[in-house]
Amino acid sequence: MTYAATGGLSDPVFRLVYRSHSRIPGEDRPVTLAEILRGARSANARAGITGALLITDNWFVQALEGDESTVRALYERIRQDARHENVTLIESGSQDARVFSQWAMAQVSASGQADIPLEATEGEGVIRPAAATEPLTREQTAVLRAMRNCIGADVL
Repeated sequence: MTYAATGGLSDPVFRLVYRSHSRIPGEDRPVTLAEILRGARSANARAGITGALLITDNWFVQALEGDESTVRALYERIRQDARHENVTLIESGSQDARVFSQWAMAQVSASGQADIPLEATEGEGVIRPAAATEPLTREQTAVLRAMRNCIGADVL
């Protein structure tokens, strides 16, 4: 997802990171996650929200970047979503610039592999890795490491 709202990508921005336990049954995950990705990409682009969603078998960890009131409102909707439980705020605050300005979703591998952007494949109801277009920046790597560490996932 690319950032579509007005304002510069390097302007100060509010970032919120949360984690939650997934309540999505394993057999339902491919279709449910594809639905989440499709809806989130469209809604986030309209709202000027960027970020990353890391997914493991049991956890979601998400960084949301954008206008503070918009990000906090989205977080409150997520907290009420029945697909999550134990939603915990990890950190929030103003940042100098967006870290995830060009993409919105990522996957944490169990084996220590690098995160990869995900794309929902229309019509098939599944999620496939997108071709990596650019290497992770130092800032992305640092935020993703902190996100992984909050759930005890692999470490870069």
